[in-house]
Amino acid sequence: MREAFSNALVRLALADPKVLLLTGDHGYALFDEFRKRCPSQYINAGIAEQNMVGMAAGLARVGFRPFVYGLAAFVPIRTLEQIKLDIAHDHLPVVLLGDGAGFVYSHLGTSHQSTEDIACTRAIPGLEVLSPADRFEMTACMDYAYAANGSVYLRMGKSDRGDVHTSPIDALQPGSLLKVRDGRADRPGLIATGSMVRTAVDIAQEQNLTVWSAPTIKPLLIDDVCAAARASTGLVTLEEHSLLGGLGAAITEITSEHLPTRVLRIGVPDQFSKHCGTYDYLLNEHRLDSTTVARRIYEFVA
Repeated sequence: MREAFSNALVRLALADPKVLLLTGDHGYALFDEFRKRCPSQYINAGIAEQNMVGMAAGLARVGFRPFVYGLAAFVPIRTLEQIKLDIAHDHLPVVLLGDGAGFVYSHLGTSHQSTEDIACTRAIPGLEVLSPADRFEMTACMDYAYAANGSVYLRMGKSDRGDVHTSPIDALQPGSLLKVRDGRADRPGLIATGSMVRTAVDIAQEQNLTVWSAPTIKPLLIDDVCAAARASTGLVTLEEHSLLGGLGAAITEITSEHLPTRVLRIGVPDQFSKHCGTYDYLLNEHRLDSTTVARRIYEFVA
């Protein structure tokens, strides 16, 4: 998925000299190709993420198309005020790229684990929120973010969990759910985002469930969510993000108003990680490992 991200960024920059990449002293190997082919469009703003976002706002005001890259713990979390006031308030065309969302940087501890970024960015008016699940969704999200010509946050989680789609996505429709797998209509359906879509697909194959991916968290189409609810006996949401304010919250907000249905929200509990460890260890600690998730879904189905 990271390769798809890099390829899309290079392609957009070669096609439009106004595209700029700003990084907070991160992603050197990731951006080798970009620096080689678009050296004049690359800015290392250093370990000063708040200034970097302000710089991006200024560049956008004079006609550039900044893509601002950082770890999700810093972009958007450390820079939330600047994103709100410098960028989103004036609807500036800036794409914010938060890499390593969730528990990717597991060994670095709570300071680098980002499980609140969707909640924070969803609440900012005028800021769209994207969360691709595989390389195909990443490419579609990058193209969508560029074409949107507005303020966008793109969340990048675990990048090596494999594809959930079998072919490229022609065009990402804002707010749409993408059906990944068909299952039985007399069972709950799964709506997942980011890294958890792969988990949802694996579990769905065992339990014969329908799976939808949500690459767009904000906006989220009411009609698509209601259609998923009508096609199932309930909904299960899966995300590597806090249960507060994320995908599960967005789905329940919609269903509670438009089509009340049973919803099981699977995500990170309202707690910090107790210990450092591997990525898989933290999934186990927060009950997001495949075995625990499969059991919870099975109990919900029953």
